[in-house]
Amino acid sequence: MGKSGSKLTAGEMKELQECTYFDKKELQQWHRDFMKDCPSGALRKEEFTTIYKQFFPHGDPTKFADFVFNVFDTNKDGYITFKEFICALSITSRGTLDEKLDWAFNLYDLDNDGYITKQEMLNIVEAIYAMVGTMLELPPDEDTPEKRVNKIFAQMDKNKDGKLTKEEFREGSKCDPWIVQALSLEIPQ
Repeated sequence: MGKSGSKLTAGEMKELQECTYFDKKELQQWHRDFMKDCPSGALRKEEFTTIYKQFFPHGDPTKFADFVFNVFDTNKDGYITFKEFICALSITSRGTLDEKLDWAFNLYDLDNDGYITKQEMLNIVEAIYAMVGTMLELPPDEDTPEKRVNKIFAQMDKNKDGKLTKEEFREGSKCDPWIVQALSLEIPQ
């Protein structure tokens, strides 16, 4: 979308207005900025990781950026188009709480099987801890990724089957805002 030229077509604009929370002027500005940073019209994983490294200079965001990239790259072709970028940005910045939680669920559900296992949650939490580095002060019961994941599962895994359904994740996240705050998605209090 918008790959060949520097402007969105009327059809592309209409489609983006229908599937995002951005207005025409905002979409034009985001598109200009995206094309300035990605003249090819596509954002590669390496470039995406570089952006994360600028925001988290005291840690290693490589693994977390990789997980986020995979959720942004909805068609799994190895790069993020402007449409993929703006749709994900729309949800994470302006979406409803349930839209944000569904997006976060997709991030944690690494194999896309509809459940979050303890191992998947551990992979993400380890990546978050590595990304924020020493900037995160944690209570003793959450000072390792394993402790944090065990605490999350104790609270969220209602049927104690060792995996979280989307519903368990949604309800648990509403009671434990850390999950979503860790993704920079605010939950209204």
